[in-house]
Amino acid sequence: MTRKGFALLLSGYGYCLALLCLIHAPLLVQGLRCHCDICGETNNTCETDGYCFASTTLDKDVITYAYRCVGKKPEPMIFCMTSNSINTTFVIECCKEDYCNRGVKPQLHPRNKEASAGGRATWETWQMALTIALPICAICVAVMIVYNIHMTRRRPAGRHFSDDSLEAPDRPILGGVTIRDMLEMTTSGSGSVGLPLLVQRSIARQIQLVETIGKGRFGEVWRGRWRGENVAVKIFSSREERSWFREAEIYQTVMLRHDNILGFIAADNKDNGTWTQLWLITDYHEKGSLFDYLNRSTVDTNGMIRMALSIATGLAHLHMEIVGTQGKPAIAHRDLKSKNILVKTNGTCAIGDLGLAVRHDVITDTVDIQLNNRVGTKRYMAPEVLEEMINMNHFDSFKRADVYALGLILWEIARRCNVGGIHDDYQLPFYDLVPSDPTIEEMRKVVCADRQRPSIPNRWMSIDVSLTMAKHRRKYLF
Repeated sequence: MTRKGFALLLSGYGYCLALLCLIHAPLLVQGLRCHCDICGETNNTCETDGYCFASTTLDKDVITYAYRCVGKKPEPMIFCMTSNSINTTFVIECCKEDYCNRGVKPQLHPRNKEASAGGRATWETWQMALTIALPICAICVAVMIVYNIHMTRRRPAGRHFSDDSLEAPDRPILGGVTIRDMLEMTTSGSGSVGLPLLVQRSIARQIQLVETIGKGRFGEVWRGRWRGENVAVKIFSSREERSWFREAEIYQTVMLRHDNILGFIAADNKDNGTWTQLWLITDYHEKGSLFDYLNRSTVDTNGMIRMALSIATGLAHLHMEIVGTQGKPAIAHRDLKSKNILVKTNGTCAIGDLGLAVRHDVITDTVDIQLNNRVGTKRYMAPEVLEEMINMNHFDSFKRADVYALGLILWEIARRCNVGGIHDDYQLPFYDLVPSDPTIEEMRKVVCADRQRPSIPNRWMSIDVSLTMAKHRRKYLF
């Protein structure tokens, strides 16, 4: 071959080689094109010599999709073999065509997804429950401990009972005796404070409440039945525990029992399932309080004397100190009024509601509780109580305040005395001078500043008995 022919042959080969390079040049330069969700500058496109992929990620119940490229070496084989049957929070799919990953949303295994979400939700729920419950439980335990300590200290002596068979209400320990029989056996000549505490509890657990017969600041009064006998049940709300404790304590004072003092039977605390009720059980008098009785009935002169004498006798017994081994301290009532006096079937009266009473310690010449200068019912307060000038260190001051209230009660009874068919309507003391619920200031003005007292009708002066009552009333009130 001549040189010229060889040159032409080389030229032909060179031309063919150049043509082949031009044909395959785009593949060598561009590579694999994939959809990329983070490649905003390149029109959401990335290029690789490996694979396109789409992935799904679950993080805190939030699903995120990703679209990217992955290089050919060194990780694509392991990276693209991730399986949703192994990893419950991440799954990936790889492909090797231009834009093959666009719109692909690999699915997590449904069972694994639910288990993960459910397990996490369950643990978070437990964490929240424990966070809330533990402090509440700690507070409840602390409150129960404090309450039990408080009840132990404030409950009358001997009021703790074990749950033994003797106290079961369905196993009566009292036989067939009546309450009166038991009281006579336990108090006759012995100076006892009343029924044994075990007997009190047994009675309280066997009482059936019948009807409400009264309400007050402390709670309610019910008529109850115990083995066919009527009893009065004074039910205190739990916030009045101090009043219940005090009244039960006073009623159980040695040698307090008297015909003209309301008969105490038992005291007990009962749990009705919702809250604790504090019961004070006493004799039941169907005629009700003196206030109710005078509102609906009149009395003759004998009835007036009987009532007045019985109230004065009961108050004298309260005020009296009995010296001896089984002695009784002097007691001042401090809330004497017609609503706190019960009328018996024989027409005599009995003084009740001793929740504000105080006892005198003759040795130290003091009373047994911290006193409030102004206690009781404002309408019946003595002038020195209204002005807060009562001598707190002299027990006779409290007795004088009781006698002042007695004078007002005698006036209420005398108004309802029917002589010759003439009597007055029932009214409370100072009914014409103060409103139905007077304030301390209103009572102080009328009683202390103006020195007013309930008026005495002229007709009383012509009746010997009424005149005597008027003289006593005046002596008590001035």
